[in-house]
Amino acid sequence: MYTFSGNIFIFHSFDIGDDINLEHVNQEHMVARKASSPSKYFKNYHIPLEIELPSTQKSPQCISAKLHNFGVITLRYKIPFTATLEELRSQINGMGEAYQDQSIQDAQAIFKRIKGAVKQSKFFHLRKSYVLIQVDTAPTSTDVVQLKDEYGSIIASILRFETETLSEPQKNEILESAVGYYRGDLIIIDTDAAFVYDEEYEEILDLFEFANMQQLELQYFDRVLDKQLNTVYEKEVKRLPLSTYLPFIDVGFSDQVSNLSRLRVDISVITERLENSVKLAGEPYYAELYAILIEKLDLKNWKESINNKLSIISDIGSVYQNKVDAIRNDLLTVTVIVLVFIEAIVGILHLFKK
Repeated sequence: MYTFSGNIFIFHSFDIGDDINLEHVNQEHMVARKASSPSKYFKNYHIPLEIELPSTQKSPQCISAKLHNFGVITLRYKIPFTATLEELRSQINGMGEAYQDQSIQDAQAIFKRIKGAVKQSKFFHLRKSYVLIQVDTAPTSTDVVQLKDEYGSIIASILRFETETLSEPQKNEILESAVGYYRGDLIIIDTDAAFVYDEEYEEILDLFEFANMQQLELQYFDRVLDKQLNTVYEKEVKRLPLSTYLPFIDVGFSDQVSNLSRLRVDISVITERLENSVKLAGEPYYAELYAILIEKLDLKNWKESINNKLSIISDIGSVYQNKVDAIRNDLLTVTVIVLVFIEAIVGILHLFKK
């Protein structure tokens, strides 16, 4: 077994609230800002604030910490290795667990500093991680075909965090998504990890980090909508109070409908911005990589699930409003009839007095 060298990159994302006021974080110097150049693959409205870890944290492997304005902290860890792929397969699980714990400590240290700038703050609503195994090509003479033939089974096991060899169909399913730009490059993307055999790998790290964060936000919004649908259903089966049908009086009902509408708009805007943040025009190779990431992380199905639930919430809000409007119209009609009747009675009584 050949001894390889390279790095393991672990991307962690934490959803800590509805919104982070990055301007307030800067003005109050809540955390130290880190000088960085924004990635050319992201649009201007998705430029995070790159920061230094608080000095109390000792995480030399944490090479990047970022705040995103829609309530997310992302952390990136880099762990060098020199080992055979067999050894790496046996170590990868323990390494992942160790950095899960480390990421929680680091993210919590950041959260404590910026909590005052976070709307609906909570540590943490949801978290998501992704692992990228980058193998150096320069010291080896192994070509891509040989690498897949000799080490394909081990690579597939590593990407599924398994210590045993996978079945042939499972192995082939993982390896069939392999891509590469130059002849000696190989990138294999799976649902929770990726294998990169490429000298120029730095530029793709941002794509993996962003896709992991995108999945986190879609899962979070899906959970929020599930909770909202349960709440709306419970309110619908209850009888609406009489004040609901009186114009300008039922503030509670108006708030309920406006909250549904506001939630639908907020989630729609953020999901669309996440989807359209990546700009890969004129970059067919990176566009192909990102398309595979979208497929492997099941982002389209998450987005479709959210859209369906947004439509249901919109329909429920319309049903509520139509029901109230219909009853208010009926009350108005009855009120007019009663007033006309009273006016007629008054007129008749006035005639009898004469």
